[in-house]
Amino acid sequence: MTIIETDYLIIGAGAAGLAFADTLLAETDAHITIVDRHGKPGGHWNDAYSFVALHQPSAFYGVNSVPLGSGRKDAVGVNTGMYELASGPEVSGYFDSVMRQQLLPSGRVSYFPMSDYKGAKGDKGRFISLLSGAETQVTIRRKTVDGTYYGTTVPSTHKPKFAAADGVRLVTPNALSQLWQDATPPTQFVIIGAGKTAMDVGVWLLNSGAAPATISWVMPRDSWLLAREKIQPGLEFFEATLGAQADQIEAFATSATVEELFGKLETIGLMTRIYTDATPKMMHYATISKGEIAQLQRIRNVIRNGHVRAVDTDGLVFDGGKVAIEPGALYIDCTASAVEKRPAVPIFEGGKITLQLVRAPQPAFSAALCAFVEAHYDDDAKKNELCATVPFPDGIELFPATNIVNMMNQVRWSQDDKLRDWIRESRLDGFGKVIAAADMTDPGNAAIMTKIQTYGMAAVMNLQKLAAMA
Repeated sequence: MTIIETDYLIIGAGAAGLAFADTLLAETDAHITIVDRHGKPGGHWNDAYSFVALHQPSAFYGVNSVPLGSGRKDAVGVNTGMYELASGPEVSGYFDSVMRQQLLPSGRVSYFPMSDYKGAKGDKGRFISLLSGAETQVTIRRKTVDGTYYGTTVPSTHKPKFAAADGVRLVTPNALSQLWQDATPPTQFVIIGAGKTAMDVGVWLLNSGAAPATISWVMPRDSWLLAREKIQPGLEFFEATLGAQADQIEAFATSATVEELFGKLETIGLMTRIYTDATPKMMHYATISKGEIAQLQRIRNVIRNGHVRAVDTDGLVFDGGKVAIEPGALYIDCTASAVEKRPAVPIFEGGKITLQLVRAPQPAFSAALCAFVEAHYDDDAKKNELCATVPFPDGIELFPATNIVNMMNQVRWSQDDKLRDWIRESRLDGFGKVIAAADMTDPGNAAIMTKIQTYGMAAVMNLQKLAAMA
């Protein structure tokens, strides 16, 4: 057995764990040890399908000290005119570079890939090498940091909740780019799931030459989506982005029901949906462009029979019956959940930090802010006051509760000089520098900020009423 010591033991080298380590390294003199089961940094990005990409601008993701991407705007494709979206390989390479060129060279970070954390007793933790079986015991001088609480899964690491009969061609999106090896390419495609992965698959199939008529889409619930055009960093998007935020706060303050709220958010262009003939009941903060919507609307065979219970060789089985599908169709499982439904717990509890969202839907910013708070504030009560856990919504009825905590956290941060100044300089914040740089002598810009201030408190009070209806 090897015995080592460290100040902070971080479990997980995904986006949250690395963002926390990066800020803690910058704000303290602590030694950090990172343990992860994967062979490379990046967490679930190591298991992602080849055509995956961020759905929000690269500027909002990664670690605070190292930009992701070049800050360019896309000139072609469904994201034309908007800030770049890093591809999966770009994100994986970025996190590998952060580890090799930023964290490890500091001399204060130790990294143990291919290692399985086995828990801790008191100030003693232990992990085992997945390759050699060798055990390492860690004396933890300060705290253990859990960067894996949400249990993120992707299609390749997910077990579907429905059964598939022998002979059914059921694959994950990871297999699609290898279809060129198939001696008998499929003539029908069935996408199962309604989240971002399913949208990615639909766009990929269409862009790769599949005819819309050959694609069926099983959509248990339609989803409200954020319009990417309304969440762009950069001063040139001030009116579009901050204007939409101001309109959203007004909608928070003036809507009598959650359904009315989403109707208003669609009217102002912040929320959108793929098919206008169905009312969405889900909201997971997936972000989409008008170009992607136009592509996906070409898929007309949408099956809304609830959740799939089984797949037979001749079709799909639902609680309410069966839908026939041509034999030999390729079924694509897109039902993995990026965030498991787990109860919110205090982030700071004695010798343990459990990383969760403090601003939805930004896990990297949330982890970095938690690290700053850990470095600069003394007692857990104060830290948890500044880092209230934001509940992640599922059905639309939970959206008000999410935004209550989002807004109240923002208020607390704005009233704390030290934290406010850090956020303003944080590259992961996205909008602080934009607001600071905006010309407030411009009547339009001033009106936007005035609206935010005017409706802020009324928005929180009304959201509380809407949340109570859930």
